[in-house]
Amino acid sequence: MPLDAIYLSALAGELKEKIEGGRIDKVQQPERDMLLISLRSKGENLKLLLSAGTGRARVQLTGSGYENPAEPPMFCMLLRKHLVGARIVSVRQPDWERMLIMELEGHDEMGFASRKLLIAELIGRSSNIILVDGDGRIIDCMRRMDFAGDALRRMLPGMIYRLPPKQEKPALMETEPEQRREMIVRAEPGESLDKWLLKSFSGLSPLVCRELACRCSGSFETLPQLLDAFVDSVRAGDLRPYILWDGDKPADFSFMKIGQYGEAMSCREEESFSGLLDDFYSRRDRAEQQRRRSHQLYKTVRTMRDRLQRKLAGQSEELRRTENRDQVRKMAELVTANIYRIKRGDRVLKCQDYYDPDCGEIEIALDPLKTPQQNAAAMFKEYNKLKAARSHLTGLIAQGETQLDYLNSVLEMLSLSESEKDISDIRRELEETGYIRRQSGGKQSRVKAQAPLRFVTDDGFEVLAGRSNIQNDQLSTKLCRRTDYWFHTQKVHGSHVILQCSDREPTELAISQAAAIAAYYSQGRDGGKIAVDYTMLRFVRKPSGALPGKVIYTDYKTVMTQAEEELVKRLAK
Repeated sequence: MPLDAIYLSALAGELKEKIEGGRIDKVQQPERDMLLISLRSKGENLKLLLSAGTGRARVQLTGSGYENPAEPPMFCMLLRKHLVGARIVSVRQPDWERMLIMELEGHDEMGFASRKLLIAELIGRSSNIILVDGDGRIIDCMRRMDFAGDALRRMLPGMIYRLPPKQEKPALMETEPEQRREMIVRAEPGESLDKWLLKSFSGLSPLVCRELACRCSGSFETLPQLLDAFVDSVRAGDLRPYILWDGDKPADFSFMKIGQYGEAMSCREEESFSGLLDDFYSRRDRAEQQRRRSHQLYKTVRTMRDRLQRKLAGQSEELRRTENRDQVRKMAELVTANIYRIKRGDRVLKCQDYYDPDCGEIEIALDPLKTPQQNAAAMFKEYNKLKAARSHLTGLIAQGETQLDYLNSVLEMLSLSESEKDISDIRRELEETGYIRRQSGGKQSRVKAQAPLRFVTDDGFEVLAGRSNIQNDQLSTKLCRRTDYWFHTQKVHGSHVILQCSDREPTELAISQAAAIAAYYSQGRDGGKIAVDYTMLRFVRKPSGALPGKVIYTDYKTVMTQAEEELVKRLAK
């Protein structure tokens, strides 16, 4: 999803109209590779975002808010000194390069007029933001490049700024029809058209190259006419912001309508090029931020789960060793019965096994340092120890398996979480159940509990689904009527789903769609057909002392269904 030169040209035209003549009020650096410039232009308060991050380098207007660090970085302090109060004279893109140059007019420390350039180079891993003075010298830059790099592209304060070296391949927009036709004739036979376009011309992204190849069916014969029309439309400014959607997730964007994916992805036009970038990257950043937060909590819970599994494995091994306790008791009783035959210092007792139907001879190992009575007493003591250990371990294992089942359910709820609030609810649940410590320091914020996920079936029945185990409990034991219907996937973790009937008899359609919702918000989401149990809520009860989300139900029926994402998204309210 690179910001190619053509999209950047359309974006530059949009920015020229919006921010030229604007005055800078504030400069912030919310992240290491991001700047946020607040300005007043044409009667509007605007925020200009400049990012040099790998994979997200861009310049755009934004309506999103960003949290600033407690101490602004040095580069931010320097920019405040030079930019606050300055006026944006022009915005330009040099020679179809992936960079924007903003010319600024302001005043220096002595009050004299000064001219500066704020340059955003949006070139992949080499992206940078540079402040240049009126003499062309670098004041400072976001990423300094020392003498270990390219001698022509050293980025250090005081050095002369030079534009990035031009690529050997020509920019498509700077070529003429005859030149393009000569290049097409020299193409190697059998070469892939989209790869040839990417190799031959600069300024095109792989997505655009694939789209052009798709439009001429991969044939070089119709390519000259297609390129002529494409270049003419770009030069005429016939560009529109389009975003590609993979279901409900933004996948890519372009300045032209993309049809190469057919019905696999939808392509929708947005209102502006800046608005597209703001929506695309804010969604992606939110998803990435949520992924990081959920990953940390997921890792914590998984560590607890794995530690508990190892503990259970050790306890199960100890329990297995108690299985020979009856044999130890038998040996102790045989030693007691034959105690008159044992002398101190004997290592083995050979005697008849009265427990054997044939009364065969048996050998019993003895401790030569103990008297016969002490040997018998030690064996009875070992038997009682194994007997007590078995009873104790059985309880510990049962308790551990319950906790293991709960932690697995938490991991599943985390994997199904759809927002930061969902993750916060699960964290709060773990704090309340004592699995993790409450966050200390500062005031404990009172976060309003989220409402359950809500759906409405096609025939008008309301369906609720829990976002966490605590909310599952509330739905199943407190919030809903006893005549409502309760749904849960069979033998796998998932949300408690309630079909609210309001004293009506549920229809087959409502039951089918509620079961599909239960399947979607469960561990079996991607497993094809899955069994979902359902029963009236009056047949669902929570055992005393059970962990959150654990219930017992009876008088149930089972329906086979499948998780359908499109259905669930359509029914969501």
